[in-house]
Amino acid sequence: MEFSEALELGRNAFWMAMSTSAPILLIGLVVGLIIALFQAVTQLQEQTLTFVPKIAAMIVAASVFIPWISDRMVEYTQSMLTTLPW
Repeated sequence: MEFSEALELGRNAFWMAMSTSAPILLIGLVVGLIIALFQAVTQLQEQTLTFVPKIAAMIVAASVFIPWISDRMVEYTQSMLTTLPW
């Protein structure tokens, strides 16, 4: 395997990891920003108020996006197995 091929495989794996984790992380970010805005407006500084809604939103997002993520991972694995020289 050439260095450029290994670099391309690493780059593809990196982008696959980023694209499959992005929806869940973005939902956590948006929920966290909304909660932070709510806390700033009401001056309520409860620590559990930040974690529980973010975790719940990310669990719901994960359950919604799991079929899409698994399809992307299966397609990626199939393309990896067909393009690698054995």
